[in-house]
Amino acid sequence: MLHHTVKKRNVVFDCSLNILDDGLQNELYTAFATTANPGDEKGFLIAALRCFFPSLRFLENKQDVTFALARETMSRIGERLLREYKASMHKSTSPVPHNLVSLLAQSNTIEDVSGHPRMTDEDILAQVHTFFCAGYLTTSLTVTWALYELTQNKMVQNKLREELLAVDTDNPTMDQLNSLPYLDMFIRETLRLHAPLETTVRAAVEDVVLPLNHPVTDQKGVSHHILRLRKGQMVFIPILVMNRQKSIWGDDALEFRPERWKTIPSAAREVPGVWGNMMTFFDGPRACPGFRFSLVEMRALLFTLVRAFEFELAVRPEGITVKSSFIHRPICLNGLGGQDQMPLLIKPVLNN
Repeated sequence: MLHHTVKKRNVVFDCSLNILDDGLQNELYTAFATTANPGDEKGFLIAALRCFFPSLRFLENKQDVTFALARETMSRIGERLLREYKASMHKSTSPVPHNLVSLLAQSNTIEDVSGHPRMTDEDILAQVHTFFCAGYLTTSLTVTWALYELTQNKMVQNKLREELLAVDTDNPTMDQLNSLPYLDMFIRETLRLHAPLETTVRAAVEDVVLPLNHPVTDQKGVSHHILRLRKGQMVFIPILVMNRQKSIWGDDALEFRPERWKTIPSAAREVPGVWGNMMTFFDGPRACPGFRFSLVEMRALLFTLVRAFEFELAVRPEGITVKSSFIHRPICLNGLGGQDQMPLLIKPVLNN
């Protein structure tokens, strides 16, 4: 059985999670599962209030303790890996560890860093939380929504499979994956309609005046042509709303249609973003640092899955809803209470 034989090692921490083994308790996986759990609506509301109103950060959330313990576990493991890497550098006979922590630490030894500041130990350990929590969950949820859309668009599923089966290898190179036009359009449309992070928040680092392309009328009926932000003021950016805005993407903005990417609407070309004329991966110096890796993961996963299997939804479409907690999560109404679920019927592709 698969769950008795798979022993994949996590490249971030260079350790085996063994998450497919029944009953196995792994402290790293437990920590990750804790940070990935959105909690109940009350906890989400408290977290949102504390984010937007610093004066309310005294409010307690029952998840605070478990979250703190989870972060402590990740930090402890990260610190151990950093110590092991530094120790290996002083012993010529010791093998150099190969994980995210060691790779980041090695980058500090490059003589020419082109003027970029070197990372402190604290900076390196901070990336561990980002990579493990933000990188894994967002990509897995995007692939989940991609499979859902395949079940709702049989023509899309058949067209995508036809393109993928035309590739004469089961192990394509990155260049081959990047050269598949319909796969690219399919992934773009999935990330548009199902951005894994529905929103993000930014804080103004100084007083700033932003000009507006179009005037905005406030609740008092006053029209504004500029937006004034005070230093420290929080700005809420509704990524998913922007991705589905009809004024940007057209009247069919709520429809899943990969072909729209053959000709991008002119309004969409003005949308900032590090990738894809959308804010799914953000933009600027705080854009997603791993978006290229995420895209490769998605292409590789879909290439393998769609070539090998046909997908159908195991419940009625109305049985799938979304749980919004900054993250775009699928919830099965008849499934286990509150957990991310997308029940699918899978059968092998006979002509593969």
